[in-house]
Amino acid sequence: MQRQPLPDADTIKNLPADGGPEFNRLIHESSPYLLQHARNPVNWHPWGDEAKARARAEDKPIFLSIGYSTCHWCHVMEHESFENEEIAGILNRDFIPVKVDREERPDLDDLYMVATQLMTGRGGWPNSVWLLPDGRPWYAGTYFPPDDRGGRIGFKTLLTRLSEIWRTRRADVEAQANQLSDAIRRHAQGASRTQAAPGVDDLLNAALDTWRQTYDIRHGGFGDAPKFPPHSALELILYHSEKQRDPALLNLATGTLNAMALGGIHDHIGGGFHRYSTDAEWLVPHFEKMLYDNALLARVYAEAFRVTGNALHRDVAQRTLDWILREMTGPEGAFYSALDADSEGEEGLFYIWHRNEILEALGNDDGEFFCHAYQITEEGNYFDEATGRATGMNIPHLSAWPKGNDDERLARCRATLLDVRSRRIRPGLDDKRIVSWNGLAVAAFARAGAILSAPHYHDAAARAAKFLLAHAMPNGELMRTWRNRQARIPAFLEDYAALADGLLALHAADGNPEWLNAAEELGHKMLDRFADSSTGQFFATSEQHESLLTRFSDCFDSPLPSATALAIRVLTTLSQRGRDPAFATFAARAFTACSARAALQPSGCAALILAGLQLGSAAALPHIEIQLTPAATKVSAANPVEIQIRAIVPEGWKLQADKTGHLFNAEVSGDFTLAAQTDSTLSLRLHSAHSAPTARATVHLTYSACNDTICLPPVQHSQSFEFPIQPDT
Repeated sequence: MQRQPLPDADTIKNLPADGGPEFNRLIHESSPYLLQHARNPVNWHPWGDEAKARARAEDKPIFLSIGYSTCHWCHVMEHESFENEEIAGILNRDFIPVKVDREERPDLDDLYMVATQLMTGRGGWPNSVWLLPDGRPWYAGTYFPPDDRGGRIGFKTLLTRLSEIWRTRRADVEAQANQLSDAIRRHAQGASRTQAAPGVDDLLNAALDTWRQTYDIRHGGFGDAPKFPPHSALELILYHSEKQRDPALLNLATGTLNAMALGGIHDHIGGGFHRYSTDAEWLVPHFEKMLYDNALLARVYAEAFRVTGNALHRDVAQRTLDWILREMTGPEGAFYSALDADSEGEEGLFYIWHRNEILEALGNDDGEFFCHAYQITEEGNYFDEATGRATGMNIPHLSAWPKGNDDERLARCRATLLDVRSRRIRPGLDDKRIVSWNGLAVAAFARAGAILSAPHYHDAAARAAKFLLAHAMPNGELMRTWRNRQARIPAFLEDYAALADGLLALHAADGNPEWLNAAEELGHKMLDRFADSSTGQFFATSEQHESLLTRFSDCFDSPLPSATALAIRVLTTLSQRGRDPAFATFAARAFTACSARAALQPSGCAALILAGLQLGSAAALPHIEIQLTPAATKVSAANPVEIQIRAIVPEGWKLQADKTGHLFNAEVSGDFTLAAQTDSTLSLRLHSAHSAPTARATVHLTYSACNDTICLPPVQHSQSFEFPIQPDT
């Protein structure tokens, strides 16, 4: 099942539009996933007008296959069915085959995944959907084996039956499409607007009750296998447990973080996390590694270290971010999307070890020490997924986090094994840069850089952000993906919100107004393009996007935090930092618009609840009055002008000193420079070359206020002055 390398640009250049005899139409796409299928005998089309026009002209249904480059079962179905000449012949004869990369087109993925879930009661990838030429779905499923097996219909048999139904029972197909389309529209509308919208505290308490009831006391995490990293839930639990000083609640987060760090879902040799665990113990993962998982987990581990001081959390955050820098960062500074689970045609082969390999690489003493610590055995702990047979291979995992000299010795062993592993055939890399995932990574690096006192993490965040602002926004329009020097596909709400959130994390770390200004611009565009002024909800798509069956409003977390939740957080933070007050108003409306739907499953809306809590804090912001009073009405080049600072702070609040020890971070623009400052005065010196009869100064004071439980994000107060010049005598 080893796949051929992706065709290079020289191969693609000058090929005909249909790809020619060796390639299909996907050869002209930029997505690595689509290019993986460019050599299939299936006559794949990318999603677009050509495929729909052919379906209408030839009176054929569309077969839509949605997947992504690191999807194991997508690779399996490709090898079994899409590389099969007989099956390809049926597809090419009776259908118009269309391939979509779900990471490029989350709007299509959301729409047709709902169709599959409504029809089958479950979802997954590859998602296989049969459409009318106008895009309405009439049949759906996920992975199909090539032939009938184990009571399950094979793909070849299914294609033959569906082709016959299309020819002989068209009225039934039309009725099914209408019924399914109506159900999708009702699903998109969510809870009735007449239903009472619960408050954030009600949602929080319901979610916490669910997590307490489903928490796995033995292994951490919530519920049973398979287990996915619950990033948003952990972030909310950390936030609320710290605010409430609730150690029992905190244990839900730290117990899960510790268990994941010790388990096989954590890549102990190279750093970072695999996508999810197939078992309840976090031991055996599906081995793909996604940028978004690792960005979200790195941020949560860094926050856990800030709250607990536990070195385990610091170490895991650092190893995860270091892996991103080492293996997932492009030469321009933006971050790649994902690493495949498979190499050499076998899932996980790159990551698993035979005991003898480790002894040979490390020598007997260090090898035995490492094998004991990481539970490496002769019989192995990794079993073939299909047959259950023992492979003799091992997934390294720990029973306890190493400390002191043991940790130093194991670190040397890991470095040696990483070097050995680097000489293996590597999993495939999806090197497209997705703006929303990059925004999550920017936020993680910026926040972790501040918490861990690691300036190089902040620098990585700034470099990526600058690239995205320069290259993912040609002509000022944000695009979703960038690859091969080309930005493609108008950005979705999640792209605007995640990038703005990353920029605000950078601004919180370094105070650079460039980041705040860019985030504010994105905030205005979010409102202009994605917000429904009548209902207050955000849509995932804008008018720039293709009109599909319906527009979705995203309130629940998927592997990513809800885009609406990120948008609410961005608008709230912008309001807190002195930008357009209308941001907070719309954030509150958006939360209310989502809360009735969130009540259906509060534990699936962790990011929304956290955004609601932050919004509530913003609504209760203290009014701090800053008064700046010059000590003189005229100035001269010889004598600095003194400006008195007076801050009127409400009871229960106080100003927080910054890292320089000052209550205010002061900057001066205009005809003056800052000569000196205390917490109560500023000394401004006139530029020596100034010769005009008047001089102007604008003073910018950035400050943060705290009470007994929280510190608010930095706020800027700006005030301008004009002084007549008094000649020096």
